[in-house]
Parts: sequence; structure tokens; C-alpha cells
Amino acid sequence: MKKVWIDGGHGGKDPGAVGNGLKEKDIALRISQGVKQRLEAEYEGVQVQLSRSTDVFLELKERTYAANKAGADLLVSIHCNAGGGEGGFESFRYTSASSASRSLSLQNVLHTEIMAALKPYNVRDRGQKAANLHMVRESKMPAVLTENLFIDVASDAAKLKRQDVIDALITGHVVGIAKYLGLKQKEGKSMDKERDINVVSPWAASAWEAATKQGYFDGSRPGAAITREEMAVVIMRMESKK
Repeated sequence: MKKVWIDGGHGGKDPGAVGNGLKEKDIALRISQGVKQRLEAEYEGVQVQLSRSTDVFLELKERTYAANKAGADLLVSIHCNAGGGEGGFESFRYTSASSASRSLSLQNVLHTEIMAALKPYNVRDRGQKAANLHMVRESKMPAVLTENLFIDVASDAAKLKRQDVIDALITGHVVGIAKYLGLKQKEGKSMDKERDINVVSPWAASAWEAATKQGYFDGSRPGAAITREEMAVVIMRMESKK
């Protein structure tokens, strides 16, 4: 049984970064809970433990002590960023050469899979970095800290308010961890959920409703791919309304 420790940053009296109607502690907890649920539901032989499963405050040393005592095989500390101008995603490992190889291997696969999951959303890749951060320094197992977009950058905050982007962040963490540990997917489980083309995505609902009311679409198959001939019809309808 592989043991995974997921650390949702901040919590309780410590909100972390705040901006654009968001708190870092809330995003970190949502992603942490999602990673636990997905990993245990979709993969064999894995147990996921969380530093916190509710909105509580924990000192950094409490988090790493618990992870070390549990004998976890890896640790991922989940955060959001602030003050980054253009925003984006980045990940951190510890600077020490003695722990670099194992943590770098985890960072390589985790960073790659998260960025792959975020590709449809045009998230800037700020790169893989090393820093003297408590969560990656004091953990005895391979450890990576992820900075999942910028709370105080409007474009990133808009993405973090979308459930599909949160789901993408969860998926990237899950796939990266599973690949690093060599986990076997449970029979009948798939990371790729089949899309119901007749159901509009929540993030597009208002725009879809407005477009259908304007007559650009007939209201059917909101999730279907569009052909060039269908696009031509839409363009001509838009031209006729000018």
C-alpha cells in the first residue's frame, strides 16, 4: 500500500493569499480533497492522508511531523500564488543535493502532468524551481510544493473560480502522483470522463443561453464539436444581425 500525504496550505486563521474574492486556503483545500477522492477511487493500492480536511490552522512543523510519522511515500503541498504579474503555475522542490534526485523525479512528472491538464486554459508555465521552503525541506520523503495560479492576478483568479479549471488541477496532481508511484488504475475506472454533448458546461451556461436567444445556435448539442460549415452558418447569422 502506497501512502500519499497531501498538504492543503494555510487554513483557519491563516487565509494565505487573498484577492479577487478568493482565499488561498479555500482553493488549496478543494484541490486537496479532490486529489484524495480521485486517487483512492480510481487507483489500487494507495492511501491518501491529508494535513487538514477542514478549515483549521496547523503550524508548518505539525504538518511535516505528521507526514514523516505516517511514513508517507511522497508529499505534495498545495498552494496558490500571489504577486506574479502575468500569473501562471510553478512547482518547488528543496535545494539540497542529497534529496534532489528523488524530489526532482517527482517534480518532473507532477509538473508535466499538471501543465498538460491546464493546456486548454492557456495557463503560463513559470517552470520547475528549487527553494528553501519548510514543507519540502523538513519532509523525509520526496516532496514537491505546487503553486496553482495567482489569486491576485485577475485572469488567473477568473480561472480559479471555474470548476473545470479546479478539476483540471486535481487531474494533473492525480495523474502525476499515480505515474510517479506506478499505481494501477482500478478496472472500469478512467480519468477521462465521457462528455454528454447535450449538457452545457456550467462555466458556459450564460453565454450559451444568450447566443441561443440571439439565434446564433438552435439550442441543441452545446457540447458538440463545430464543423467549418456550421461555423459559416453562425457567421452569416451574426452578419445578418448587424
